[in-house]
This record gives sequence, C-alpha cells and structure tokens, in this order.
Amino acid sequence: MTYLAHTGHAQFGALGLACLGWMLTGVALGLIQWRVWQVSDRTVITSGVAWVGLWRVCFASHTVVSEGFKVMYCRYIILTDSFTPPEIAAGQVLMLLSLLVGLCGNASGVYSMRIVYFGIGNNSAVRRGFILTGVLCLLAAAISLVPLLWNLSAVVTNQTIEFPPEFKLPPAPESQHVGGGIGVGMAGSVLMIVSGIIFCTYRLPERPLREQVHQENDTRGEDNPTFELQEHL
Repeated sequence: MTYLAHTGHAQFGALGLACLGWMLTGVALGLIQWRVWQVSDRTVITSGVAWVGLWRVCFASHTVVSEGFKVMYCRYIILTDSFTPPEIAAGQVLMLLSLLVGLCGNASGVYSMRIVYFGIGNNSAVRRGFILTGVLCLLAAAISLVPLLWNLSAVVTNQTIEFPPEFKLPPAPESQHVGGGIGVGMAGSVLMIVSGIIFCTYRLPERPLREQVHQENDTRGEDNPTFELQEHL
C-alpha cells in the first residue's frame, strides 16, 4: 500500500467537523427553544414567553409548576397526538434518523482515517471509505434540514398550534420568532455538509515518476534477462 498519511489531513479536519455537526444535531433535538411564543396574558405564563420544542412545551410560571421543577411548567408532545403539527412530527422522526445516519458516517470516517494513517488495507479501500463517509454526512444533513426548514417556515408564516387545555397555552401567540434550537440544528447541518464535501473530494495521489520508471525497468529486466546483464556491464 502506498504511503497516504500526508494526503488525509483535510479529511482529518473534516472528521472533526462531522463530529461537531453530529453533536450539534443532537443538542438541537433536545432543545425546547425551536419556537418562541410571546403571549400577552400573563396570568399563568408569568414570564410572557413560552418555548415550543420537538418534544416539550414549557414556560415559566408562579401559579402552575410541573413536578421536579421550581418555576417551570412543561408538557410533552407525543408523535401520535392529534394536535401535533406535521412539521413537529416530522422533526421527531427525521432528527433521530439524522443522528443515526450521522453516527454511521462518523464511524466510517474513523475507520477510513485508520486505513490512511496506519496503512491497513489498500488504496482503493481508502477512496471507497471516504466516499461512503461523505455520502452519509451529506445524507444526514439533508435529513435534518427537512424539519429544520419546515419549522422555520412555520414560524416565519406565523402558524399556530391548537394545544389541548392542559397545556395552558393560548390558541395563538401574540407573536413568535425562531428559537435557538433551529439555529443550532442549522449550524450542525452546515458542518455536516462541509465535511461531506471534503470527504467526497478526496483523490488518491498519482504514482511518482521515479516509482513508475523503477517498475518499468523491473518489468523489462524480467522480460529480457540480457537487459539486466547489460545494465551491470
């Protein structure tokens, strides 16, 4: 196998970007600040702000408090609930799927870098491994971008959610804006895209001219024994 460690520095950096992007995707999945609702009635929502995430809806209150919290009231959003909007239901499924695909991409990247730096396997395996890693990273980014852009569009168009009475939220917010969860998820997707492109653009180095000449001489010497004798003379 040809020495390739010096050719994988960009891909090593891309692996770091892919890991960071994958972690940001996981953080975005757990954040409740996907949509930030501003409400005028502060009888229950004393802070005037409610946070709508993929899995929970929360707000600060001094009148109703969830078990285990001091001033926070939260209710879970279930995928099968009738009120769950399609963009949130898609986010629950696709963001988890993106995490799984991104994990496979990072694992493939680690294995490919191991081949490069330790000289295990052959050159074609390096190329195939980096291509697979890049495709998986790009696929993970594409999967996560669907719910991210869908929820972003829902906020921009000021779409509301008809929560049940136990959520204690008004039928519609006074105003709403994009929360940090969407921003973190978008950052993670961008990093996965950049890393995927870097992996896919890897090229094996061309064989040095000296090595080609040496191999040609070896071949000529094997085909014509007198050639090798003349060389020594």
